[in-house]
Amino acid sequence: MSTATLSDLSLSEAGTWTATHDAPVTPAQIYAGEHVGYQTGRARRDADPKYRESFLRTLDLLDAVMSGNAYAALRFREAMSTSDFPHLFGDALDRMVYGAYQQIPIRWEPIARRGTVRDFRPVERYAIDGAESALPEVGELSEYPAAKLSETPYTYRVSKRGRRVPMSWETWLNGDLGQFRDLPTRLANAARKTEEKFVTELFATATGPNPTFFTVGNGNIVDGNPALSVQALQDALTQMGNQRDAEGEPIYIEGVTLVVPRSLQVVAENILNSTEVDAATGGGDNTGNNILRVRNWMRDRVSLVVNPWLQIVDGVSGDDAWYVFANASSARPALEIGFLIGHEAPEIWMKSADAVRVGGGAVSPEMGTFDTDTIQWRVRHVLGGTRVDHKAAVASTGQGDGS
Repeated sequence: MSTATLSDLSLSEAGTWTATHDAPVTPAQIYAGEHVGYQTGRARRDADPKYRESFLRTLDLLDAVMSGNAYAALRFREAMSTSDFPHLFGDALDRMVYGAYQQIPIRWEPIARRGTVRDFRPVERYAIDGAESALPEVGELSEYPAAKLSETPYTYRVSKRGRRVPMSWETWLNGDLGQFRDLPTRLANAARKTEEKFVTELFATATGPNPTFFTVGNGNIVDGNPALSVQALQDALTQMGNQRDAEGEPIYIEGVTLVVPRSLQVVAENILNSTEVDAATGGGDNTGNNILRVRNWMRDRVSLVVNPWLQIVDGVSGDDAWYVFANASSARPALEIGFLIGHEAPEIWMKSADAVRVGGGAVSPEMGTFDTDTIQWRVRHVLGGTRVDHKAAVASTGQGDGS
């Protein structure tokens, strides 16, 4: 190990130090100002040089303990009896959770628009139609025709999701603290999985594609519910391209995302990564003498998302169903997921001690609760969402039931 410690280095130098010591998150990520909560309530404290020094020394000590340094472990146990260390350690854990959360890949972003809400009350969103059709000719001295606008409302609300992580005082003292090495990653994984499952349940149900969203009337079920293939994907793109807006005119869709379960990953990869595809020249019998070999244009237009939740959420067609969504950056996405302003990322707390020493003085959270000596952490994540526009998605059960 280098003779320098994390607390001896500048913030930029510390980034290099952590990279060589397998730290769970770099100081640049720890002090990043992306989280709204840090930008507001913690900005002034983070700028305090004394706080930053204490914070880095805490991380330095924690890293030494994780590396098996017995003397550091002793110092760590002694530090747990001080009044300021619980706040430093809790803050480090909170930031480590956020850093890990930022590093975990997001699968839902290509298909769902990200939104924010102010509180827990239902929020109303409006999709506006009209005034986008081709302009009519206006005669000399004639009045310009007025456009009619219509609105389609949709409503949703956010709710809390969370979990407690309890630990006995004995486990805390007897362990070498290795059990805390992956705690930030576990909590970050839980938050990200919550988002992925929530978005999946917006468009998939226990019996297949959501029956109120994907309907024959909405024109967003691939004809015949074919299994995923080159031809079936082309049919899905054609069907989405045939959708019309409220004025009967075309909807412009520049890019789409194909969403499949893990069982269809190989099929989807083969379709999208092939260099050429065979297509009928049109009007023929699709025999060997009537085949047109073309460059695989779908590679440039279709992105792939493999969603492992589909086989869990959908118990009927989860292995076979596949979906195509217009990119979430389009004017009318199929889905929206919203987060509470100021709480967009998972947050973690440590339970305060509910006891008082007989002789007086503060009791640190690491001493446990009065009744059971339990030490507890709690993670909270706030989100919600809804389906928006059925014209921005098509689905197939993949089971060829003909509907």
